[in-house]
Amino acid sequence: HNTTIQLFQFKMQIIGMTMLSLLAAPRFASAFSSAAKFGVRASTARFMSDVPMPYPDEKMPFYALGTNLAMQVGGQGNLKTVLEEDEMEIVLEAFCESLRGTAVVGSQDILMKYGQELNKILQERTANIVERVKKDGEDYIANFLSCTEEATKTESGMVYYSMVEGTGAQPTTANTVEVHYHGTLTDGTVFDSSVDRGQTISFPLSGVIQGWQEGLALMKEGGKCTLVIPSDLAYGENGSGDTIPPGATLKFEVELFKVS
Repeated sequence: HNTTIQLFQFKMQIIGMTMLSLLAAPRFASAFSSAAKFGVRASTARFMSDVPMPYPDEKMPFYALGTNLAMQVGGQGNLKTVLEEDEMEIVLEAFCESLRGTAVVGSQDILMKYGQELNKILQERTANIVERVKKDGEDYIANFLSCTEEATKTESGMVYYSMVEGTGAQPTTANTVEVHYHGTLTDGTVFDSSVDRGQTISFPLSGVIQGWQEGLALMKEGGKCTLVIPSDLAYGENGSGDTIPPGATLKFEVELFKVS
């Protein structure tokens, strides 16, 4: 009985450490929680209407189950960043065999023998990825500053570029702001955009990432700016859900409509 408990605890530890190594993030801890929900609904609606489903409607719930399992285990692309193609095939083979009960070796035996080595591999690879992503962000900021003479870098490391000077109230963290924003990664990937949704969003400035707090405090109502926010002022080494990688530098175009 004690051996069974120990094996189960060890198995859960392996799963937990693997998930931390792979994702290093809570499930979508976005600063724009309400916007994120709108974005998910909007993107889902577009997907459902524009792209034919791979199976008939009566089969799609099971396809959705597979999609959910994949997102829970590896996010959208996170596993692909730490595994080679042949390694991914082995993972998928083991997953299917374990799920179907056709594996020739017991799950507990595999985890006992190879679990620690798996954790070491994943931790090393994800650490290297985070450092590379951070370096890419530093290079992006340096290039942005060299190409945009009017842009300034604050003491914290954030880049602020005023596109349109506002004339109204200037917010503090005690205020609620109404904005439009368009957020991208340094490679141009859009991870969230109220502009694309066609709907502004209001939120307490105290409840968002540090880079936003600092950047919007430099704006006035009616203004528009570009913020380039290093990871330590954004989501750090945790990233955010399936959209913002650990260590990512973020670029936002922000238009401030109202301060209240």
